[in-house]
Parts: sequence; C-alpha cells; structure tokens
Amino acid sequence: MSQTLTQERDAGSSLPLLDRQQARHDYGAVRAMTETLCRPLQPEDCLLQSITETSPPKWHLAHVSWFFETFLLQEYLPAYRPFNPRFRYLFNSYYEQLDGYHPRARRGLLSRPDLDTVYRYRAWVDEHMQALIDQAEAEHWPDIALRLAIGLNHEQQHQELILTDLKHNFWVNPLLPAYREELPRSEGRAAPLDWHEYPGGVQEIGCGGDGYAFDNERPRHRVYIAPWRLASRPVINAEYLAFMDAGGYRRPELWLSDGWATVQRLGWRAPLYWLQQDGDWWQYTLGGLRPLNPDETVCHVSYYEADAFARWAGKRLPGEQEWEVAAAQRPVAGNLREAGRLHPGIATAPGLQQLYGDVWEWTSSPYTAYPGYRAPAGALGEYNGKFMCNQQVLRGGSCVTPADHVRPSYRNFFYPHDRWQFMGLRLAEDAE
Repeated sequence: MSQTLTQERDAGSSLPLLDRQQARHDYGAVRAMTETLCRPLQPEDCLLQSITETSPPKWHLAHVSWFFETFLLQEYLPAYRPFNPRFRYLFNSYYEQLDGYHPRARRGLLSRPDLDTVYRYRAWVDEHMQALIDQAEAEHWPDIALRLAIGLNHEQQHQELILTDLKHNFWVNPLLPAYREELPRSEGRAAPLDWHEYPGGVQEIGCGGDGYAFDNERPRHRVYIAPWRLASRPVINAEYLAFMDAGGYRRPELWLSDGWATVQRLGWRAPLYWLQQDGDWWQYTLGGLRPLNPDETVCHVSYYEADAFARWAGKRLPGEQEWEVAAAQRPVAGNLREAGRLHPGIATAPGLQQLYGDVWEWTSSPYTAYPGYRAPAGALGEYNGKFMCNQQVLRGGSCVTPADHVRPSYRNFFYPHDRWQFMGLRLAEDAE
C-alpha cells in the first residue's frame, strides 16, 4: 500500500470494507439520484451561475464525474483513456496539486461542453467505474473501496449544492421560477420554545466508530463542557420578525464588527429570499414565491445575523461540542431531502426537535482541526484540511441533505457572511 493511502486511512475516512456487490449498488444509486434531481431542469437552467459561490448544475454533474475519473479510474484502471483530457483542468474544483483549474467565478461562462456531452461524460465514467469495481485486483480493493466511499459522499454533497445553488440562480430571475411547483407547504403551529439542560463535564466528540466519516470528524477526543441549556427547536420566522421589528438590523451594539460592516456594505434588512410586498413578507422557495409562514424555521441567515439575533435575545449560539453531545442522544431523522419538502418545516411537537434536517445550524465554533488530526497526503488531503481558517462550523443537515449523509459528528463549514445555504440557528445559554 502506498504511503499516501496509508495516511488517508490514518487521517481520513473509516468504514467497513465494501464488498463489490454493495459497491455496485451504492455507486449506481448515488449517480442516479444526481440525475433525478436535475430532471426538472431545462438545458438553459443548467448553465446558470448567479454569484461566485454558486455553480451551474452542468458543472456539478461534470465535476463529480471528474472526481471518480481523477482519483479512481486514472489511478487504478489499467489503460484507462480519459473521456476528454482537457476536462482534468476544466472540472477540477480547487485541487492545487492537479495542474490547475478553471476559475470558480467563470464556471457559468462555459457554454461548451454542452449538456448532452456532460451526460455522455457521466455515462463514460459510469461504464468504466463498473469495470473497475468488477475487475480490480483484490490487493487494490481496500484502497479503491476507501476512495469510492469518499467519492460517493462527495457526490451527495454536490446533490445538496445543486438544489442550494439552483435556488439562488433562480432567485435572481425577476420571474422567480419554481424548481418544482408541487412541493408541499408546511402546516400547524410551532411548539413553544423550552430549554433542555445538560450537566456538562468531560465528554467525547468526533467520529470513533466504523461508519463513514470525513477526515475532519476525526479523531474522537475528549472535551470539557460547562453545564449548558439548549433550545428545544431552532428560531422561527415570527421570532426573527420580532428581532427585525425591534430594529435588529439598525443597532450596531448587537453586531460583531465584521458583521455590522457587512450589513452596511450589502444593505441587509432581512434574511436572504425574503421579499416585502404591500406591507406583507413573502419568501422565495424552491416551490416558488410563497407568503412567509411565521411558524416555519427561519432560514438563509448568515453567522453574523445568527449571532446578532442571539445577542438581542439575551442568549448565545451553541458550541459545536454542545450541539454534538445533545444530538448524539437523538435518532438521525427529520425533514431531510427524502421527506420531499425541500424547505424548512415547523416543529409542532414538544421536546427537543429538528436537530437533523430543516436547516444547518450555526455554532459559535471556528472550523479548526481536532487534536491529533492530520490531513492525508497528496491532492485528496486538500478536501477539508486546507479550509480550516476563517470559517464557522454548522451542524445537523438541512431539508436538502440526503438522510444517509448526515450524522452527529458531521461538520459543515462556511464563511460567516455566507447565507445562500439552508442556514438557521438554535439558541443556547449557560446553566446556572
């Protein structure tokens, strides 16, 4: 085994070795789901890139295929011939060790390859990946299975991004088109907010079992947490409206310095996708423009907004270790992508709710390495480790996250000004 793969195993993902039959099934299922998500789109939709942070659906479709081609087929399939050698540059996302990449901000300028060619590229990669799964030598299979697991989880991340990015790409269109008009609407009233107390002490966080985890979730380690309380549900639209009505966006004492500067520079006065018409608030969703439901979970707020709201409410955001200890006691279930809503819902029941699904929840924790973390050697080591600077951790998944992709230890991360992702907040406080 190469030194690079040894380090990947030591520092990165760990999972029971997939047998070939399971690998064929999982690969086919994930790849098919990506194309299912793109089925409602027209070719023109697949070219859109509204801001630097988003990518066109066509680029996502190609990039995840590039990942399998680059890290599996070219490494392990004898005599593999790339579909188009220039795609190695065109659909590389950010891997500096792989001969450069097309600038992220210019992905929406690529009219070619056309969409049909991208789908042929996917079919080419699929055909050769099935050959690799069937024909790979037994001595190479452990390494192939590891990279295959990374690739499948990587594609699931891009499935989420296809929906997230598409929402913003459609939002800039004055027609405010819907991705799917038949998406269900929320019903019911939000349960009153209450508090769940935890005794604190020395706790363990991080993934330490045999299930899949990204390298940034390891190693499992001990942390000390002071006693704390966690809100029973995330903040809802009605509560956020109260913050706005109290002048929340006009009061500098509520904001971090960088947050206040961002609010002034960008003119924020409400969460992203909120629109006021004739005195009433509306919200753009993947189902189109809809009246704002006051009982739904507030969504598309930045870390700066989440922190300002918490300060206005006399509370704080939870640390990621507090969130994980609480979530580890709960089943991984909720309003995730398979629920079919593709929009945050309403916590109608009492008790600790919505830890998984609905919105990614901002934490107060900066995205840094766990004690003992080592990024894998080689280009795959750029997957997570190089981003451990100037970003905040979010937890729990959202309404567009695949249900089998999230777990208590999963660490998402974004810059504090980002808000196009399905982001919300849950309050916390110190226990007396």
